[in-house]
Amino acid sequence: MNETSSKVLTSFKYIYLVAFFALLSGLFHPLITGTSFDGVIIGVLILFVGLAGGVLLYKTATSENRRGIFLGGGFILIVISLHYIFQLTGRA
Repeated sequence: MNETSSKVLTSFKYIYLVAFFALLSGLFHPLITGTSFDGVIIGVLILFVGLAGGVLLYKTATSENRRGIFLGGGFILIVISLHYIFQLTGRA
């Protein structure tokens, strides 16, 4: 696979993730009700923090070095994401 198609494929993966997270965060609610998109943007950012934690946990299983750093960082990012979710929903 040449370098150009690899870059296009990589950019498509990230566009897909952003679109999926936007739909998961409730993209249609502000469109229907006429409110602001602040909640959707914050929701997408929270989901990306959780995704980064999941990626670090995956790297824990596949890495030979720095397993403790990846494990700790992954769980910390997931806990931060969970805290933000509780804070956004008003339960914390």
